[in-house]
Amino acid sequence: MSDQSNDTSSQHHSHDAHPTESLAQKAPPTAAHSHEHHTHQRGPAASPAAADVPEEAHDHSGGVLTESMAAGAAQADAHVAHAGHDAHAGHDAHAGHIDHTGHELMFRNRFWACLLLTVPVLFYSPMLQMWFGFTAPSFPGSNWIAPLFAFIIFIYGGVPFLQMAGPELRARKPGMMTLISLAITVAFLYSIAALWIDPAGGFFWEMALLIDVMLLGHWLEMRSVRQASGALNELAKLMPDTAERIRADGSTESVPTSTLKVGDLLLIRPGASVPADGEVVEGESHVNEAMITGESKPVDKAPDSRVVAGTVNGDGSLRVRVSAIGEETALAGIMRLVDQAQNSKSRTQVLADKAAGWLFYIALAAAIITGIAWTLATGFGVEVVQRVATVLVIACPHALGLAVPLVVAISTSLAAQNGILVRDRLALEEARNIDTIIFDKTGTLTEGKQGVVGIATVPGWSEDQALALAAAVEGDSEHIIAQAIRRAASERDLALPAVTEFSAIKGRGARATVENLTVHIGGPRLLEMLALTPPSALADFITQAEAKGRSVIHLVQGQEIVASFALADVIRPESAAAIQQLQEHGIEVVMLTGDSNAVAKAVAEELGINQYFAEVLPEHKDEQVAKLQAQGRKVAMVGDGVNDAPALTRADIGIAVGSGTDVAVESADIILVQSNPLDVVKIFTLSNATHRKMIQNLWWATGYNIVAIPLAAGIFANWGINLSPAVGALLMSISTIVVAINAQLLRRLPLDKTA
Repeated sequence: MSDQSNDTSSQHHSHDAHPTESLAQKAPPTAAHSHEHHTHQRGPAASPAAADVPEEAHDHSGGVLTESMAAGAAQADAHVAHAGHDAHAGHDAHAGHIDHTGHELMFRNRFWACLLLTVPVLFYSPMLQMWFGFTAPSFPGSNWIAPLFAFIIFIYGGVPFLQMAGPELRARKPGMMTLISLAITVAFLYSIAALWIDPAGGFFWEMALLIDVMLLGHWLEMRSVRQASGALNELAKLMPDTAERIRADGSTESVPTSTLKVGDLLLIRPGASVPADGEVVEGESHVNEAMITGESKPVDKAPDSRVVAGTVNGDGSLRVRVSAIGEETALAGIMRLVDQAQNSKSRTQVLADKAAGWLFYIALAAAIITGIAWTLATGFGVEVVQRVATVLVIACPHALGLAVPLVVAISTSLAAQNGILVRDRLALEEARNIDTIIFDKTGTLTEGKQGVVGIATVPGWSEDQALALAAAVEGDSEHIIAQAIRRAASERDLALPAVTEFSAIKGRGARATVENLTVHIGGPRLLEMLALTPPSALADFITQAEAKGRSVIHLVQGQEIVASFALADVIRPESAAAIQQLQEHGIEVVMLTGDSNAVAKAVAEELGINQYFAEVLPEHKDEQVAKLQAQGRKVAMVGDGVNDAPALTRADIGIAVGSGTDVAVESADIILVQSNPLDVVKIFTLSNATHRKMIQNLWWATGYNIVAIPLAAGIFANWGINLSPAVGALLMSISTIVVAINAQLLRRLPLDKTA
């Protein structure tokens, strides 16, 4: 906020030039609705409705929980037709945004169905019966139970992976889907052949479990995609569905917001949301603009003041002349910024991508060489087929497919236990590379609400005595300043004196009678009305408070000013420690705020922040992030307001405090549930530990193939070392167990000691 008024009834800005005014001109009116649906790493948009099987809806070269959607199906299904959106476009425009529930439900249903079908496959597997020493009940046709159920699993659960391998092959970039498809196909075909060649040698069970694991991974992926796609919808929800329009005869009518036109006169009742940008022509009130500006103070509105669509009116009625609707509103401008920031996000390459591609070529080459070499050496026969199948199965990406997702799942759970929710599964990996953190001041480093931060009294008066009297006088007021005074008195457990004859003095303060004495409370305009000047005992306090951009109100008993109170946005108790620890980690901390330079300087000095940006308009917050990124910095943004959403999305990592607005949370990669800035430090500790586990698992998942593939190819056959496809499947399963156990060790990370 660029100017701080000390007027007792408001302590707020008049905002003749509203900070969100220029947002409507930020992009062409049709920008928000002519765009292609964002395919951004946080929530790429693939259509759930294209088909039950998302043939080209994914680029799965990265494994079970790969990050991005391929352009094919996304472009075919995600281009939501936004044409024809009218004045209510801000509310309705994004109703058509792609919902990933369809894919999520498909993978979930197939996983549970295949898991149930896997039980009889395991139970009637000759190999498992031999290993575990049990015999399944036998009856006519029982030997066909495992093949029959495995066939159903292959068709119902495996075919989607075969179809998703198609885009990889057409793009000449075979990866995880191709390797999975090759492995389950070889396992399936070999097991069918083994029914006649070697009935005890098939491994339908391995194929079934592989399909189950992959279906589970894709189900989790679709769920995270769906959860990541709600930012624009949350913004749109700020707009009311209806508006109260005033007719020429003075009567009112309720009309859909979409029918409003520039020049319409609207009645905004107390507590109602403003349906369009406009100018107040009659009435006085204060409007809560926190959901738009991110700032804590409700803003006083009077004739000629501007109001913004999506904000909430206070306790007065306003008559507003509409000046902007639909795409021209400030809210629509913010929505465009969010959407543009999402679209500009680069795709992050999962570490497993390249490993899967390399493994595919290595496995395929090894299988071909094995087949040719043993055919030349011994002639083509069953043993050659077994060795080829063993090579392909032993290279099956169970461990590789789980190497990264298992670590991410455990680290996400560990983070949640420590008050951190990770929405973007790659955010933790990227956090270790962050060198600059931008904190939005209000609601992030501060509590986002006014509080008493200083009290000065004249001789003979104590702070508690003055605060109790002020709270008593403000007892009947619902004004934000009154609430702050009462809250401060409550925190000190003060007993309040009895008050009579309370009355509000419009625009100046309040008056009441206490023990037959008249008591006033208010700001500078109250002192003007009473023709009083602050005594020297309070003068220095007032000067220092105003220099820091703090609001000052005065307590007057009779004709004497007995105390002054400084009010400001209260700094969170954990903020200073969080800033210090981040700086000790070598991370530069930057503060960003729409408040005046005086307010920003005071907060920065108190927290030990060397660099800050004050009086930053909402659209410029996004630009500040982009400027720092242009300097080659890896930037994290911590914020909570709607106007923070574009910056949260633009940053390499967006971190939202949980007490913030829903849209800020939806736009972030990581959410601090407890709104504790110290949790930001935990993010970096967890990020480094998570990355180490990922690297360890990837090395194991690919490294064991360096030994296992040659063994499967039979290079030690002359020494009597031969691996059957079954043993290959067992080794592959063991590698998966090792990866899982190593990932579980991450749970021992002592995050509670970080802060």
